[in-house]
Amino acid sequence: MANTQIHSLRISGERLWGRLMDMARIGATEQGGCNRQALTDLDKAGRDLFVGWCREAGCEISVDQMGNVFARRAGLEDDLPPVLTGSHLDTQPTGGRFDGVYGVLAGLEVIQTLNDAGIRTRAPLEVAVWTNEEGARFSPAMIGSGVWAGAFDLVYGHGRTDKQGTSIASELARIGYLGERPARARPLAASFEVHIEQGPILETEGLQVGVVTGVQGIRWYDLTLEGQPVHAGPTPMTVRRDPFMGLGAILPRLYQLAEEHGPWARVTFGDIRAEPGSRNTVPERLVLAVDLRHPDQAVLARLDADFRRIVAEEASRHRLQADIREEWHSPAVTFNGDCVAAVQGAVDALGYTHLRMCSGAGHDSVYLSRVAPTSMIFVPCEGGISHNEAENAAPADLEAGANVLLHAMLRMAQI
Repeated sequence: MANTQIHSLRISGERLWGRLMDMARIGATEQGGCNRQALTDLDKAGRDLFVGWCREAGCEISVDQMGNVFARRAGLEDDLPPVLTGSHLDTQPTGGRFDGVYGVLAGLEVIQTLNDAGIRTRAPLEVAVWTNEEGARFSPAMIGSGVWAGAFDLVYGHGRTDKQGTSIASELARIGYLGERPARARPLAASFEVHIEQGPILETEGLQVGVVTGVQGIRWYDLTLEGQPVHAGPTPMTVRRDPFMGLGAILPRLYQLAEEHGPWARVTFGDIRAEPGSRNTVPERLVLAVDLRHPDQAVLARLDADFRRIVAEEASRHRLQADIREEWHSPAVTFNGDCVAAVQGAVDALGYTHLRMCSGAGHDSVYLSRVAPTSMIFVPCEGGISHNEAENAAPADLEAGANVLLHAMLRMAQI
């Protein structure tokens, strides 16, 4: 096919949007979002819908031992390493319609577009659905891609449990997605992931596409503060060993720490549990989820050290016992230069306004980048809002990102 014909190739924005809305009906919430948590019956329904579409498009389907799904379009030289794209279909409990699912269905749209145009690539193409990217039901996040890339072993992956004690392995078996294919990396020519930005930068700047050069480092902790449970009425404030008093001193210091390392430092407290959890009793124990992030690994290490120092100081001052357990550490990532160049070349050829940027959120591409040439593509989302039922994206922006994905994959798969 002539270069001019390749250059003019575009995905069907209407078909992409229609499939996004079809998928959004699975787990739809009253506020317009999605609750399709990992390995639930709704996740199974979403996977089944995707697999059906892929089979209609002529793809071969395989499922590995972590439930990661791969839809393969054969290449002219089918023994070449494939060019892979994809993301995830699971959502937050009050998630949106585009986080993850856009990257999966944009990959399917690339295959559908090539089918419509009668174009065969030398290398095969694959679209992946990674298991439990969100980490909402099972911790840590990105467990499916993490096992595949060797960051975790299969026993660890299968053994992770939700708050009810149900394991990933048992739920994979229950919904019919406990595959036999080994969950381990294999050679890839390239890996791409297109995603809504989940932040406000592109929208604020009025730009269509983010050329993502890397992902900031992330550290997750469970901070436990232990004091003394006493009656809320008779016990004077001055003699209490109250974990909330210690926490009340810790939080502003951590927010100040993030400000000192701004503008890229992030600190978030996403979950808290008080024990024994009685209204009229000072709690014996608080367990707080802490999330620290920064794109510079050295700065992230300083944030970690300062966090530990602040907790120790305030726990001592308030006569508390403190424990910090690190749940997860995802180091800062720099994406592959050739893959970033393929995305940049596609953006330039298509004429989209763009920004080279770092991702503030973790993605499956973090783990893929350890074992394969990888990069990402961002498109704006309304107000920068994500992990929220109000999450929204413009059809034209989603179409633009999928077009960039199409042409970046073509560059790496070789016509």
